[in-house]
Amino acid sequence: MTRIISGLVLIAIVIGVVGFLPSWATAALAMLLLAAAVREYFPLVERGAPLPRAVVYVATAVVALVIASWPGAPVEVALVAAMLVVGAMAVGSQRPGEDVARRVAVALLPVLYLGVPVGVTVAVRDRWGAGALFALLFTIVASDTAQYYGGRLLGRRLLAPVISPKKTVEGALSGFVAGAVALPAFGHWWLPSLPPWALSLVGLTLVAAGIVGDLFESLLKRSAGVKDASALIPGHGGVLDRLDSLLFAGPVFYVFLRFAAQ
Repeated sequence: MTRIISGLVLIAIVIGVVGFLPSWATAALAMLLLAAAVREYFPLVERGAPLPRAVVYVATAVVALVIASWPGAPVEVALVAAMLVVGAMAVGSQRPGEDVARRVAVALLPVLYLGVPVGVTVAVRDRWGAGALFALLFTIVASDTAQYYGGRLLGRRLLAPVISPKKTVEGALSGFVAGAVALPAFGHWWLPSLPPWALSLVGLTLVAAGIVGDLFESLLKRSAGVKDASALIPGHGGVLDRLDSLLFAGPVFYVFLRFAAQ
């Protein structure tokens, strides 16, 4: 019951902000979620010496804001800026050692893993409207729900037992079916020029990307020896636990829009 109530509250907040408020409100909500996600990221990857958290926060937020607010989404400009900031941080520390490369890589990962996906997701709302973002979110939610309940009811074969002992092949297939139906069901209002079969293919691609994102976050948690990224959302874990699929599916959907929704 706690999981259901928390889920309904989250859905209501997202619908209210994305559907009824200006695009800047979506950006503000996204930045709050990004800050929480970065905070949850640190305990999953820090080993020994702590990372320069302030630098990572700033670099990740700058990348997300640049992508979200600049026309044309200059992802490469944002990434170069983040690389320079983190590289300068490493040089400024003046601490040679075998751990330097790993710490720099771990400090840069949130830029790619969190900053870019959050930025392009906000860009979808800003450039193609609330309907486009709802189409993405509806597909991800439908797929995640189908995977959860399909796995509980039909699950027999484990999909990735070493990484995620509860995710099953049957659950994943249920998610693919849901994604193939969900995006055409919602997307035909927003992209009527595309046939249902094309939207179904995009839906399948989003589900595949979401499953990779889910397993990637599970890999981080299992490597850190924790079950959830945090206990921030009752019944759901942390922000990373709720955004894991979207972090990989969002950029895929953004690329699709740039080519298909001119």
